[in-house]
Amino acid sequence: MNKKSFSLLELIFILTLITIITASFYSNTSFEKLKDNNIDTATNRLVLYLKQTRYQALLDDKKELDEQKWHKKRWTLKFFECDKSIGGIYYVIYSDENLKGHPNKSESLKDALSNKYIYSSNSCVNSYDTSKYVLLTKVFGIQKVDVSCKMDSSLGKISFGSDGWVYKKLSTNENEHYKYRLTKPCIIKLIDKYNNKREIVIEHESGYIYKI
Repeated sequence: MNKKSFSLLELIFILTLITIITASFYSNTSFEKLKDNNIDTATNRLVLYLKQTRYQALLDDKKELDEQKWHKKRWTLKFFECDKSIGGIYYVIYSDENLKGHPNKSESLKDALSNKYIYSSNSCVNSYDTSKYVLLTKVFGIQKVDVSCKMDSSLGKISFGSDGWVYKKLSTNENEHYKYRLTKPCIIKLIDKYNNKREIVIEHESGYIYKI
């Protein structure tokens, strides 16, 4: 005699199997979206901060006739490594007002939306008055930053002048405010722990900043 219907046990088994497969599919889809959202959020915020830095530089002329290294005070975004015991990457946006070469919180730019400092120390701990978006590894899982125009052993930096030019480095010598202008677009590449990649372009002639 041919079997023409499913038993109750078979129906329960099939429904359970469908439920598991469906749940797995949506879980994987959500996970993929989460991975993309993290690096996209980090990239979008970095674009926003770069644009704010450029606008701040255009408004804030650092030229001082009695200071021969005034150009070192240009608004700069610089990437750093967290302390070795912690690991990871972060960035700071600052104007080196004391000419000591390393930023402190009081010299840092404030997020125009939250009024928080765009700053962290190498302890890479978020605080009530600093932006979490600078903690690229801790918050967003970014494992590597590649700055195409970097000229030294640092992870990379970009400086903006009130003259509209973009600089890949600021000279430590007196009266060399004109040196190290970008002569071609600079590309900042972010790579996360899933090997997702995002790129930000800074045009050398216009200072235009955009994500690709």
